[in-house]
Parts: sequence; C-alpha cells; structure tokens
Amino acid sequence: MPTSVPRGAPFLLLPPLLMLSAVLAVPVDRAAPHQEDSQATETPDTGLYYHRYLQEVINVLETDGHFREKLQAANAEDIKSGKLSQELDFVSHNVRTKLDELKRQEVSRLRMLLKAKMDAKQEPNLQVDHMNLLKQFEHLDPQNQHTFEARDLELLIQTATRDLAQYDAAHHEEFKRYEMLKEHERRRYLESLGEEQRKEAERKLQEQQRRHREHPKVNVPGSQAQLKEVWEELDGLDPNRFNPKTFFILHDINSDGVLDEQELEALFTKELEKVYDPKNEEDDMREMEEERLRMREHVMKNVDTNQDRLVTLEEFLASTQRKEFGETAEGWKTVEMYPAYTEEELKRFEEELAAREAELNARAQRLSQETEALGRSQDRLEAQKRELQQAVLQMEQRKQQQQEQSAPPSQPDGQLQFRADTGDAPVPAPAGDQKDVPASEKKVPEQPPVLPQLDSQHL
Repeated sequence: MPTSVPRGAPFLLLPPLLMLSAVLAVPVDRAAPHQEDSQATETPDTGLYYHRYLQEVINVLETDGHFREKLQAANAEDIKSGKLSQELDFVSHNVRTKLDELKRQEVSRLRMLLKAKMDAKQEPNLQVDHMNLLKQFEHLDPQNQHTFEARDLELLIQTATRDLAQYDAAHHEEFKRYEMLKEHERRRYLESLGEEQRKEAERKLQEQQRRHREHPKVNVPGSQAQLKEVWEELDGLDPNRFNPKTFFILHDINSDGVLDEQELEALFTKELEKVYDPKNEEDDMREMEEERLRMREHVMKNVDTNQDRLVTLEEFLASTQRKEFGETAEGWKTVEMYPAYTEEELKRFEEELAAREAELNARAQRLSQETEALGRSQDRLEAQKRELQQAVLQMEQRKQQQQEQSAPPSQPDGQLQFRADTGDAPVPAPAGDQKDVPASEKKVPEQPPVLPQLDSQHL
C-alpha cells in the first residue's frame, strides 16, 4: 500500500487534521464505552501533561485553508517527522497570532508549574532560572517564549509522537509491577500463616487458577474465526455470508473511513468475556485490560501496515487475503500463559520494596521524634503561658490594693470627710438632719475670741 493517500480514498473523508489527531492519539479509558465526540477533531485525552496545548494548536491550525490542503497531501511519515511544520510559514496572520497567544499561555503555565515545584521543596527564596528550566520541556522551543514558529510545531509533533509510542510499553511495565506486587503480597500472606492454614490457602489458589483456565477457546484477534463470531453474535448476520467490506463499514462507528484503536478494541469484547467475568473471584479485571491491549497491538502489528494507528479499508481488506487470516486453529494464548516477570525480576522488585519500606520507616521514626519534641516544647510553652498569666493577675491585684489604700476615707453615706486641721476647709455636717433638734440642744459653733483693740496711745 503506498504511503501517500490517493485522492478519493475513504481516508480523505476524515475531517481536517483528523489524521494529525490520530497520529497523536492514544486510547481512552478502556473501561468507558466508545462515544462519538461532538467535535470532529477532538482527540481523546492522551494523558500527556501538555494535552490541552496540543489540542488547542490542532484546533487553530484546522481553521487555516492552506494548512488543511497541505495536510491532505501529506502522509503519516511526513506528519510524524515534523516535515509538515514547514507549511506554518504560509498560514494566515490571524492563525499565527492565535498560535502566538497559545504558546505564551503555555510558557506561563509551565513557569507556574516550576514555581509550584520550588515552593513544594520549601525553597521560596531560591532564584529560578526559567530559561534554563524550560529546556526540560521538549514540546516547545524555550529560546523563543513569545511567538509560535515552525520549530514549535515540529517539536510538538515529534515529542507527542515519541511519548505516545512509549504509552503501550509503559502500560506493560505498570502491569508487570502490578503482578509482582500481587505475588509479593501473596507470599507474605502465606508466610504469616501456620502450616495447615498455608496448605489450605495454597489449595484454594490452585482451585481458582484451575477455574480461570477453564474457558472456551479464544480466537486470535483479527482472524477470520474472530471476525465471523462478531458478525454472527453481535451483528446478527449469517456467518456463511461473511463479507469483510460490509464488516468494516458496520464497525466504523463514526463513519470516518478508518477503524481507530477504540473501534478495534470494541471487537474484542466477546473474546474477553470468555475469559473474564467481574463476578468471579478468580478473574482479575486488571489482567483483562492487559489482554485487551495485547489484542489491539496484535491487530495493529499485522494490519496497520503504515503504522499510523489507523486501519483503512484497504489495509483491512488486504489482511483478510493473507494466509494467516484463516489459520488460527490453536487460538489465542491469554495473559496467564505468558508470565509477566521472571523470578530474578521479582527478587529485584522485592529488594526495591524492602529498601523503600526501610526508608519510609526511618522517615516515620524521624517524624515521630520531631512530633515528640514539638509536644514537649508545646508543654513548656503552655507552662510559661500559665506562669505569665498568674504573674499578670498578681500584679493587677497589688495595683488594686494600692489604689484602695491611697484613697481618702468616706462617711457611711459615701460623702468624703475632711480633717479639721486642713485649715479653713468646711467640715460636712454629721449624718442626720439637725432641723428637728431642740434649739437648747443645738450646738453653736464656737467663735474665735475677740481681742481688744489697742489705741495707738497705749503703744
């Protein structure tokens, strides 16, 4: 099949930039059913930390007629290599302005991420060299932080293509660690049991494994037997009248002329149900998702000849003409037939867990000691606080006593009494009204003695 797409091919029925989106696409959450997106070029969430920036750039480029025309003449290799980015110099000024703004927003977002990272390390006073740190982000050109150039589009496509190519490998590695952790926990659990309990637990595990292996034959994904089963049981059609072209059209859910990864994975549901049932204790749903990924990889490897993560009608029809399409008597070998790890890998994994556990225990001990020290410090502060409050209370009491002692005495009715030796200050009348006292008993205030006046002659 030629690498370029001929005019009139079903591939050109794709909305503008869907090919670019598909090259940069990655499967969505496999637990969610396939849904046709309301926006034609909306790519599934790639999980990349720059996914939003990627999507917005695609949406802006889609509005330019020149770029859209060049894209239709391009092939997947041109897109992946970044060759298409050279056409950015010919897009409209309005599009370039929008792309410039998107880049400035992305640079600002990355700076905020860097600042948050520094703050999390409790280094607020550290001088940050944003220009140097931005170099770790490979999906844009950090030397030019204000305008979106051809180099930016080239870096964005190349970085996303590389990162997404590693997606499946990362998923497999994550599954391997999951399986090793599960086996590690199982062995630790058995070691904690007595002899009789351990034998019973091992017997139960062997019984679960036996029940899991007892399932109907699983057809090889993409084989004639597998497609015919879907044709008959899901599509409700006569298996003797199987037609590959009709099958392709039926399962091109969004009618875009290609089978994407989600549409392919939907074809494997019947095969997976033969092996995995969420109601069964022995069936691990995490293993089912790994099985689904392996099935998709198998089909893409054998059918997607140009490796653009899309299966065209031509590619699909070509795969049905190969000898391997009908020779699948042995069936598909499921995950449990291929150990995800070796004993040596499990040993290294357990050593890694032990080292991490020791580090966490040491950290927990340090935190416990710091907590105890803080508790003792808090107790001392509380004691000092109580002493200070007591001293303040005593000072207030002494101050009040001193004020009471320095105040002049008062009569029973609250009137102040002045002393007689204070000169000519009047002395208040004693308590009680004297108007009712008989005149004979009234006290007449003593008058000072009258001295005789001396004449100047007597002097």
